[in-house]
Order: sequence, then C-alpha cells, then structure tokens
Amino acid sequence: MTETKNKTAAENTSASKEFQLEDSIHKAEEFFNKNKNSIIIALLVIVVVVGGSFAYNRFIKAPNEKKAQDMVFHAQQYFEKDSFRVALNGDGNYYGFLQVIDKYGSTKTGQLAKYYAGVSYVKLGEFQKGVDMLKDFSSGDQIVQAMAYGLTGDAYMELGKTEDGIEYYKKAAHHSNNELTAPTFLFRAGLALEKANKPADAIAVYKEIRDKYPQTQEGREMDKYLARLGEVRN
Repeated sequence: MTETKNKTAAENTSASKEFQLEDSIHKAEEFFNKNKNSIIIALLVIVVVVGGSFAYNRFIKAPNEKKAQDMVFHAQQYFEKDSFRVALNGDGNYYGFLQVIDKYGSTKTGQLAKYYAGVSYVKLGEFQKGVDMLKDFSSGDQIVQAMAYGLTGDAYMELGKTEDGIEYYKKAAHHSNNELTAPTFLFRAGLALEKANKPADAIAVYKEIRDKYPQTQEGREMDKYLARLGEVRN
C-alpha cells in the first residue's frame, strides 16, 4: 500500500514538473510571439555592432596604423637630427608629422606624431603652436603624457603665461609619481611660483619634493631653496 502511494506521489510530482515545463515553454513562446519584432531588431543590432567593430579593427584600423607607421618613419629621422622644420613638413619626397596627423591623426602613431610636432614647434620657438598641438595629444603611457604636460608648461612660460605654466607643471608632476619626471616638473613649478611672487606656495612645492623624492638630485637640493625663502629645517 505504501509503495503504491509513493509511486502515485512520484507520478504526480513528475506530471507537475512536466506541466510546469510545458507552461514555461508556452509562456516563452507567447512572449517571443508578442515581442518578436523587438527581439529580432535587438539581435540584429548586436550582430551589426559586433561584426562592424571586428570589420573596422581588421580592415580599417589595423591597415591605417601600418600606413601611419610607414609614413612617420622619415619624419622621426629628421626629428632625431634636430631638423624640426623638415620633420614637421616633410622634405618633398617624404611626409612630415603634420601630414601624418592630417591623414591618420586618430591612430596611435598619429597621436605620437602630435607629440613630436608639439616638441618641434617648441624647439622652433613657435610656442603657441606647440601648446595647441601638445594639448591635443593623448597617450596611455603615463611618463610620455607627463612629459607632454611639462613641455606645455615650458611653452606657456615662454609665452609669459606664468599661471598656465604652473598649472601644467603641477599637472605633469602629479600625472606620474616617478622619480624621473615628477621632481623635475615640481621644481619648475616652484621656480615659477617664486617668479609669480607666491613664496608660500613655492615653499609647499619644495617641501613636497624634499619629502616625496629625497633620493633625487632635486630632493637633495631642496633645503637650499627652502632656506633661501626663510624656511629652515629644525
């Protein structure tokens, strides 16, 4: 008798599960039928976006990157020889940085060409053009980006825009807390603050260098600069 009851209960449970499954399938079919147009459109959008992204990277982005690399080669050689004007504009046979930027400015190589062009303009004394180019430059490399900010600060100082120079020196120093660029640009910020008649702010910057980068050349010299401003270590 017990076995019969257990068998009946099991059959009922199985039947209940089958009914629930059929009911879920029915509801899913009903939902799809009611919303199939929206679902199909959503799926098509996904396919187009994924497929389009793959096609862009494969057939446009990668070839453009290669073309930009080939195009910038001779400009870099002129840059290394300090032939900045030719590096910018080309030599008649090969392109310069400005042509690379114009054609492939959105590529990684095109972005790097903006950095080179900015440096070239600053070296040539065309400081505003240097500022404009460097501010348009963007890099995922923290040190290179810090160098770009610092050079922008140099250009602003040459233009007599001390406050902008200070801003970009600090931006450069705090973008990458490494011992190569950070203390250098903090030091330039301190000197610029002295020039702007802001000794208290200069003292704060010099103390930051001394405390954060004591092993660097700038860090070892900060007590001298602080003493000059009347700040003596106890």
